[in-house]
Amino acid sequence: GSKALREKLAARHGVKPEETFVALGSSEIIDLAARALLRPGLEGITSEKSYAPYSLAIRAAGAELVLAPMRGYTYDLTAIARRMTPRTRLVYLANPNNPTGTAFGHDELDQFLGEALPHILVVLDEAYLHYADRKDMPRAEELHRKHGNLLIVRTFSKVYGLAGLRIGYGIGAPEVLSVFRQLKTPFNTSVVAQVAAIAALDDTEHVRRSVETNRVERRRLIAGLERIGLQAVPSETNFVFVEMGPEAPRVCEELLRRGVIVRPLGWMGLPGAARISVGRPEENDRFLAAMGEIWPAHAAKRELAER
Repeated sequence: GSKALREKLAARHGVKPEETFVALGSSEIIDLAARALLRPGLEGITSEKSYAPYSLAIRAAGAELVLAPMRGYTYDLTAIARRMTPRTRLVYLANPNNPTGTAFGHDELDQFLGEALPHILVVLDEAYLHYADRKDMPRAEELHRKHGNLLIVRTFSKVYGLAGLRIGYGIGAPEVLSVFRQLKTPFNTSVVAQVAAIAALDDTEHVRRSVETNRVERRRLIAGLERIGLQAVPSETNFVFVEMGPEAPRVCEELLRRGVIVRPLGWMGLPGAARISVGRPEENDRFLAAMGEIWPAHAAKRELAER
């Protein structure tokens, strides 16, 4: 039952242990939410240009997938609210968003939760929260206490560096989490992962150093892209999102041949874009040097085609 970790998480977030749920990464919670609340004839909502497993979970449960448009690469909560119907049971929100790196603020979410009907569970995925510089990021625990239909999802895979151990957690209403406990596999997390997560919560120096390094290198990465004529979307995460147009798949392939891996986003319905992780200084240097050699030829080709 992950008792020690759940008690530590409860103390850290100012909630009761029964309001916490430890999972096989945040991906298990995304899946369990759809399995618990959806079925054929019901609806789940998320946004375009967001984390693909939300859509997959809704469809896998046999429910209708409803996609809302974004506003400037950011979740449009007003557009999502307009799409809620009596058949809606679940809404997935990524904040900051993967893959665009943008975020919405506390007041926007507060208003949205007030508009959501009580039978609609709002899943707030905050996997990249630690990296956000935005000053008015949602105070999720406060909103959880105010709105009973919010489920907060977090992970140890990002700033804590435990992706390979597959461990995450949720904070939500006990009656919702009790259903998750009935649906999950009996032994969904290992003792090693739980112990590592407990240690990670106390390693505040690692988190501070990781966040600061990311902030400096993210700024440098964006500036380097701008120098070669690419405009990155302002990011609140440990990656940057860049639109390259039809040349994107070929650019990503050429980078791969040079040993530099970025993520092309055609599989997420964004064929002209790529997501670039913020690496260590030497990794970012290598990426920028490769892009400086690759991109000018592609930019010239695109300019010629547009003429």
